Formats: sequence, C-alpha cells, structure tokens
Amino acid sequence: MKTHLNSIILAVAAIIVCIIGTQAYKNRNNKSETINVTGLGSKDFKSDLIIWSANFGTSNMDLKAASSNLDTHREIVRKFIADKGVDAKEVIFSAVNMDKQYRTWTDDKGNEHSEFQGFRLSQTVEVSSKDVEKVEQVSREVTELINQEVEISSYPPAYYYTKLAELKIEMVAAATEDARTRAEKIAEKAGSSLGKLRNAQMGVFQIVAQNSNDDYGWGGSFDTSSKMKTANITMKLQFGID
Repeated sequence: MKTHLNSIILAVAAIIVCIIGTQAYKNRNNKSETINVTGLGSKDFKSDLIIWSANFGTSNMDLKAASSNLDTHREIVRKFIADKGVDAKEVIFSAVNMDKQYRTWTDDKGNEHSEFQGFRLSQTVEVSSKDVEKVEQVSREVTELINQEVEISSYPPAYYYTKLAELKIEMVAAATEDARTRAEKIAEKAGSSLGKLRNAQMGVFQIVAQNSNDDYGWGGSFDTSSKMKTANITMKLQFGID
C-alpha cells in the first residue's frame, strides 16, 4: 500500500514538473518573440527669441573723469538701441566693472618695473527680445557707435525657442508613430501581426543648426548660434508578436 502511494506521489510530481517546464518554455518563447524598433521625430523650426550683448568702456587717469565718460557712452548706447525701435524693457545694463591698468617692463639690468596707466571702466548691455530680425539689425549696425567715439565690442547673437516643451511632445508622438509603422511592416513581412507595446524608451533630444554637419552628443546638443534649427528625437519601442 505504501509503495503504491509513493508511486502515485512520484507520478503527480512528474506531471507537475512537466507542466512547469512546459510553461517556462512557453514564457521563454513568448519573451523572445518581440520586435525592437527605433523611430525618429524631426522638425525644422525658427527661433523666436534672440539675446544679444555688447561691451563698451573707457579709460582715464582720473576715476571721476572715467566714470563721467562711461555715463556719456552709456546714454549714447541707450539712445542708439532705442532709435532702432527696441523696447527699453528689453534692454539691461550690467554693473560697472573697474580695472586698474599698469604697464610693466624689464630694464637692461633685468629689473621689473610697473607704471600706473589709469582706470578702465566697462559695462555690458544685453538685449533680450522676441523681435529677432530687429535685434539682428542692431547687432549688425552697432559699429555706428564707433563713429561717436564709443569703444564697443559686439558679441554674436544667441538664438532660442520658447516653446520647446510643446515641440518635444509633438516630436515624441511623431517618433512613436514612426517606430510603430516600422514595427508593423516588419511583422507583416514575417507573416505575423503586431502585439502589445512592451517597452518604450525615449532617446536624447537634439537641437542643431539646419543643414549642418554637427555631431550628435550622447548628452544631447543645443545649438544657440543659428536662427534656423532642426530638432531630433528618437523613440525605442518593443512590441510583442501575435
């Protein structure tokens, strides 16, 4: 009786092991029956915000005279920008920077000398505006101030886009749709049908100048030197197969 009972237990255990093994095999196969695709979302757009800055300054042996000259030059710069039609609210002047200037030299005997040359006062003006074309014109014509004896150096404008969040959502949708289309074609060619989405991973968001050969960085790139830009994003999707 005991031997018969042991035989029944062994038989049941064997059946259970067989069922578990079969189920594991099925799960293994189901797990491997997937399609992995990468979709691309890309869009050209125009920057809607420009930031331009320039530095101007003056030098004088007398600090008060240097300060007075800088005040005069600041008003000339302010008027120049206003005359170009830029709103005063879009113009910011930085704090004044002061440097003491020295001339150093070494005489024939190897002795070093230093001579005070005066005070150098400088200031930066920055314009931040959505009127991109107007500020571009200001940056190109700023050399007119040199004719008014203003020592000024202009920096290249930086271009930005204020609706990046909306753009990114739109591109993620486009990249996802592109990936799904690719997966459907692969499944169709294989004689299967596309199953449920199992995993989705968003790639790096990149912004480069249009028609450029800029390298894409692993951490993403964000071009600010060009008004016309191209944004790219990838979506990696994994689908099951029915």
